[in-house]
Amino acid sequence: MTALVTALMSGLFAYLLNSLWQVPLVFIAAWIAARLARPLGPQTEHRVWVGALMLQAILPLCSFRINSLLQQAWGLVLSFFGSAARGETRVIVGGGSAASAAMLRLPPWLMTALVLAYACSLLYFAGRLAWSLWRTTEMRRSAIRVLLTDAHAGKLDRCRRFFGIADHALQVAMAPSLAGPVTIGIRHWTLLLPAAFLDKIEAGDLDAVFAHECAHLRRRDFAKNLLYGFVALPVAWHPLLWLTRLRLAETRELMCDAMAADAVAGRESYASSLLRLASMLSTRMAAENLHAIGIFDANVFERRIMNLTRKHFEIRGLRRLAIAAVCGAIAVATCTSAMAFRMDVDDPPSDAQKAPPKQIHVKADVLKIVHKVPPVYPVEAKKEKIQGTVTLSVVINKDGSPENIKVTGGPKELQQSALDAVRQWSWQPYLLNGDPIEVLTTVNIVYSLAG
Repeated sequence: MTALVTALMSGLFAYLLNSLWQVPLVFIAAWIAARLARPLGPQTEHRVWVGALMLQAILPLCSFRINSLLQQAWGLVLSFFGSAARGETRVIVGGGSAASAAMLRLPPWLMTALVLAYACSLLYFAGRLAWSLWRTTEMRRSAIRVLLTDAHAGKLDRCRRFFGIADHALQVAMAPSLAGPVTIGIRHWTLLLPAAFLDKIEAGDLDAVFAHECAHLRRRDFAKNLLYGFVALPVAWHPLLWLTRLRLAETRELMCDAMAADAVAGRESYASSLLRLASMLSTRMAAENLHAIGIFDANVFERRIMNLTRKHFEIRGLRRLAIAAVCGAIAVATCTSAMAFRMDVDDPPSDAQKAPPKQIHVKADVLKIVHKVPPVYPVEAKKEKIQGTVTLSVVINKDGSPENIKVTGGPKELQQSALDAVRQWSWQPYLLNGDPIEVLTTVNIVYSLAG
C-alpha cells in the first residue's frame, strides 16, 4: 500500500468519522436558527437551510485547529494594545499538531473495509443523481412541443414579463408520464405539462401554475438543486442530510408561493388555486426519479396554504437585527464546536512504523509544566517600544527537560530573552503506552507594553 493511498484512506475515513456527528450538530443548529428566522419570512429561513447544507458537506473537510487560531489571535491582541509604561510577558504553550494519543488508530483491514463501504455509498448516490438527470434529459427530449392558444399564451407572457424571463428562453411541452407540471433547464428552460392538462385546468388556476413555475425559473432552482445535489454527495448517506434537503425544498416552495401570489390575484386566490390543483393532480409525483422542479415537490401542502392565508407582519428594526445576530452567533458557535472537537485518524502503521516512535507531537493541554521561569522583558526593547510574539519549537526529553530549542518567529530583539527563560523550564515526562518519550511542542511568548 503506497503512502499516497494510505493518506487518502485516512482522509476519507476522517471525513466519514467527523461527518457522523458534525452533520447532526449542524442540523440541530439550523433547526433552531430556522425557527428563530421564521418570522422574517421564508427567504431567510431558506438561506439558513442552504447554509446548513453547505456546512454539513464542508465542515468534515476542515482540519485546522481552532485552539491554535485563538491563541495566535490573543497574541496579536496583546501585541497591539497598550502603552510603553511597563513591559509584560505572557506565555502560551501550544502543540504543533494533534496528540498521537488523541488520534483514532484502527487496524488496516478495518479501515480499508469502512473506506470501501463509504466509496460504494458515494458511487450509489452519484449513480442515482446521474440516473435522475438522464431520465430528466430523456423526458425533455421526447416531450411534445405544445402550441398555446392566444389566451394561454397571454397568461404565460404576463408571468414571463413579471419575472423578467425572456421569450426565447422558455418553451412549453407535454410529457404524458408526468403527474404534474415541472420545469427543467439551466439556461434555456422547458415547462413540462401532463397530457391534457391545459384542457382540464381552469383559467385562474393556470395563472397560478405559470406564476409558480416562472418563480422557479427566476430563482434558477433547477441549477441550484443540481448544485446542492453535487455538494451533498459526500454526506448523501446521512439521514439528517436527507432531512436538510427536505427542509430546503419546503422553504423553496414557500418562497415561490409568495412570489407567485404577488404575480396573480393575491394570496387568497392563489391558495384557492393550489387547493383545486391538488384535487385535480395525482399525488404520485415523479420527483423521486426526476431531477426537476414542480409545484408539488415538497410535502408541506398544509403549511403552504396556512402561510398564504395568515396575516403577515413585516419585522423591521432592532428585532430583525437581533434575530439575524442570534442566527449568526449560532452559526459561529456551531463551526467553532465542530473544529474544536474534530477527530483525527492516524495512518495505518507500516512495518517500519510498528516500533515505538522516537518522538511525537503533542497538544498543549497534554503537557504539564512543573517549573517555569518568567521571561524578562529586555530594557532596550522597552525603550524602542518593541512588542510581539516569539514562537519557539521545543523538544522535551524523556526526563522533562528542554533541548533543541529553536526560534521559529518573532522580533529579533526579544528572541534571546525567550530562549533564556525556556531553557530553565521543565515538564512532567510524557508517557506513551506507559513509557516516557520525547515530544515536540510549541511555546509562544507574548511581549506587550501594557499601560
